[in-house]
Amino acid sequence: MNPTAPTQISFAQAEYDKKKKRTRREVLLEKMEQVVPWSRLMEVIEPYYPKSGKRGRPPIGLERMLRMYFVQQWYGLADEAVEDAVYDSVALRNFMGIDLSRTSVPDATTLMGFRHLLEAHDLPKAILVEVNVMLMERGLLMTQGTLVDATLIAAPSSTKNKEHARDPEMHQAKKGNQWHFGMKAHIGVDAESGLVHTVMTTPANAHDVTQAHALLHGQEEVVFADSGYRGVEKRQEIEDKHAEVDWQIAMMPGKRKALDKTKASHAVKDKLEKTKASVRAKVEHPFRVIKCQFGHRKTRYRGLAKNTSQLLVMFALSNLWMVRKRMIQGLAA
Repeated sequence: MNPTAPTQISFAQAEYDKKKKRTRREVLLEKMEQVVPWSRLMEVIEPYYPKSGKRGRPPIGLERMLRMYFVQQWYGLADEAVEDAVYDSVALRNFMGIDLSRTSVPDATTLMGFRHLLEAHDLPKAILVEVNVMLMERGLLMTQGTLVDATLIAAPSSTKNKEHARDPEMHQAKKGNQWHFGMKAHIGVDAESGLVHTVMTTPANAHDVTQAHALLHGQEEVVFADSGYRGVEKRQEIEDKHAEVDWQIAMMPGKRKALDKTKASHAVKDKLEKTKASVRAKVEHPFRVIKCQFGHRKTRYRGLAKNTSQLLVMFALSNLWMVRKRMIQGLAA
């Protein structure tokens, strides 16, 4: 039960509770209500959150602001849009514990200030770490193997802004026959569960292999990656810190296509590539969640730092989304 919810419900709330159809929004909020470790995350943020003083307006409750911030990530909304959505949606108000007859919705400026507080104290990274610690305690996150990959996230290319310029920290890169402007999100993913343990970001023109060393937590025995990581085991930073890792790198698509499967040796190589691909496929699931489930297909802020903070939180939430069924079953057991 939402601890911030009012003790008495209004007539509008009672009428809403009688409706028969449950919306997809309600289903998502209900599941995330159960799987997000609210108390643990608040313990991470609370030392930096403003305390009530004798003067000025008292700060809005930490849990309410955290819930509003997560709603923003789940639905891909701007600060003003989140405020409007909470006023419009009974489901969102219930999730945040708001009864409009007693209290108002936190405004967009307050949400922006909360986000800046998280960024200033590097709390998005702490949120991802805390979520993963909780998942490890429940046996849902292992450490023996890692999958590494990267995805392009587009940034606005328009120069119709105050500076009349594109974001200087973003860059353009060519993928296939198409040019993309934006950034890259590089992730290290647990090979067993498909959950993200490490996130790095770069401009779009950075080569995937340059970030491989930063995506490992140091306890891996094997790492799987696509053909873009060819030669990674020869890089100096890998030899210095991860020399014992077994790198399973995919064969170049053209080289694999040229295999003569009538030959026994070539057939074995092709079967090995299929096995690698089946293991490596899990690395795409977190990207699908943040892009399709949460709708994050384009950067929201200028600069890598702010967008990195957002991605750290989104991947923490994607981890919870991906294991929601197992966690809920565990709570019910």
